[in-house]
Amino acid sequence: MKKVLIITYYWPPSGGAGVQRWLKMSRYLPGFGISPVILTVHPDYATYPATDTSLLNEIPEGLEIHRTRAADYFRLLGRDKSGIPSAGFANEGSKGLLSLLARFVRGNLFIPDPRRGWNRFAFSKACRLIVENEITSFVTTGPPHSTHLIGLKLKRKFPSIRWTADLRDPWVDIFYNREFWPTALARLIDSRYESSVLESADNILAVGNELINLYSLKYPRIAEKFRLLRNGYDPSDFEGCKSSDPDIFTISYVGTISDAYKTDGLIMALKSLSSAGIRHILRFTGFISGNQRKKMESNLPGTIFEYTDYLSHREAISEMLRSSVLLLLVPYHKSSKLIITGKLFEYIATPKPILVVGPADGEAASIISELPNCKAAEYEDDKTITSFLIKAAKGELPARQYLAGNFTREEGAKTLSEII
Repeated sequence: MKKVLIITYYWPPSGGAGVQRWLKMSRYLPGFGISPVILTVHPDYATYPATDTSLLNEIPEGLEIHRTRAADYFRLLGRDKSGIPSAGFANEGSKGLLSLLARFVRGNLFIPDPRRGWNRFAFSKACRLIVENEITSFVTTGPPHSTHLIGLKLKRKFPSIRWTADLRDPWVDIFYNREFWPTALARLIDSRYESSVLESADNILAVGNELINLYSLKYPRIAEKFRLLRNGYDPSDFEGCKSSDPDIFTISYVGTISDAYKTDGLIMALKSLSSAGIRHILRFTGFISGNQRKKMESNLPGTIFEYTDYLSHREAISEMLRSSVLLLLVPYHKSSKLIITGKLFEYIATPKPILVVGPADGEAASIISELPNCKAAEYEDDKTITSFLIKAAKGELPARQYLAGNFTREEGAKTLSEII
């Protein structure tokens, strides 16, 4: 089989959606004639926002994995490995001077991100693997987008090797970049990194059409390089998990909610739900910022709140299946319509109603638009949100039978095999 080197910072025992994409690809690619070789950071040197040791059990038997050291630049920011910030610093509790200074240093001295401390170790190992395994194609995936700088250096050293750059999120246009107070010089450097990577890669993968449109407008001369490779779900993750209806109407959100999420419309709708005499639970699985938690609790005395910290992937799926409605909140930002979280496809893999609160013309809204018991509503459209939740609570929504072939990880691996 054709060997392909996959360079990814996030790999088990790291947790989160970024791990799932290439962990699942490594499982299904051999079925399409491709043998993946994984290059990642050793967990003793890694800085993960979350860990999920259960994912170690999902690594395919016999998969070739190479792990290297890394420099811990987060320690220079005064952070130990138990407090590494996730996207948008959602789990950053302090708003004081030291916190602001750490953000500024991160955004202006560690470009594109502090995980570039892995790059020199990964580059050295990648060079040896390419020669020893006669590699003719490699993939870099980001975030962290610093990983693509490894690809850029490899492409310059081995110009005949095909390079596929995988963008799971925007780079310079990611919604939380403003949290780091980048100067004009920092933005210029970051933009040049982005353009150098995209112009040098042979193929560029993106998780959604809106992301492709964004980059095609920014870089029209290389628009033909972009390929759609959506995230998805793995049916095997749902084996043995049963769907159930809770005794109390339960709205579940799985993931992170930072201060960049607009929740006013949802809050108004939940007030209306209480006024209609519908007892309900709002359950959060993952991290919710202190400001958002305080705002919701102070405005929703009739709502029962449940909070669960980060769960294993399997446990998170079980939480979805014991819900009444699955909620997806899209961060509020000028680029919000291109955001598609990985959990959306696992939401779809359940029979549960789905409520997307975000731009009505966004890609997440488009994906669920043809599903019978799902709805997308604008951030402030509390009437639409209320109407949908009341119908769901009264059992007035049609059932959904999902077509198993759509959005599966295996289909994604087939698409990737055709690209590379």
